[in-house]
Amino acid sequence: MKTAAEIRDEIESLSAIPTLPTVLTDVLKLIDREDVSVNQIGDFISEDQALSARVLKMVNSPIYGFPGRISSINQALMLIGLGVLKGMLTGVAIFDVMQKTMVGLWEHSIGAAAAARIIAQKAGIKEVEEASVAGLIHDLGKVALGVCYPAEFGQCVERARAEQKYIFDLERDIMGVSHAEAGSWLARKWNFPRQLVEAVAYHHKPRLAKEAKKLAATVHLADALIKMTGFGFGGDPFVHPVDEEAWALLGLSDDDVKDILLELEDSISGTVLSF
Repeated sequence: MKTAAEIRDEIESLSAIPTLPTVLTDVLKLIDREDVSVNQIGDFISEDQALSARVLKMVNSPIYGFPGRISSINQALMLIGLGVLKGMLTGVAIFDVMQKTMVGLWEHSIGAAAAARIIAQKAGIKEVEEASVAGLIHDLGKVALGVCYPAEFGQCVERARAEQKYIFDLERDIMGVSHAEAGSWLARKWNFPRQLVEAVAYHHKPRLAKEAKKLAATVHLADALIKMTGFGFGGDPFVHPVDEEAWALLGLSDDDVKDILLELEDSISGTVLSF
């Protein structure tokens, strides 16, 4: 078994392999430059027709709450901000890879994005778009592990099904790291906002988050609720229990959860899955 440090080095080098389009790494670098305006970033994304079409389709989908209202990349940027854009770009850019990594993972991810947005609204969280993007990319680490270690990750998926175990636990047993760790390494390497890094890192253990406890709790609950609906597949054969501290932090009632599930059903039923 490789050490965690060796695995981390391979995960962090993912930006250099052809699995991710060059335009994504170029945009991420551009966003990090202090001498570039929002309009310049929007114009740069707009030059890539395939990527800009995917971004507009995503931001206009029911999971973001702006259905049919966003007509340009610059308009999207003004509404969602650069930090959220990073996560969204990553989500749409790895769409093809996510589909190959695990059947149903993309659907699970956009379902979690929809659930996180609805939960954030119910819990009075102002940054609902950030919550939605955190839900979209929370399983980024599964893609990273699937690309770097396809045989080992495939073993985790198969054993989770056969032995009725959580894939999170099997990853630690088989590879020595979890998808939450792997995803956080990649998100940190790509200079994602700290809030998003923590949401990815602690979506299974939200109580460990330091700066983004409420966001991590939101994604944690969103992950459970979308599994409950049966929409998509995240690798687990059953729904994980909701962390009591996360539940208390969000301050939701049982009736709130019923409302969230009803709204979620409406949201995902109108979601276009192809990007």
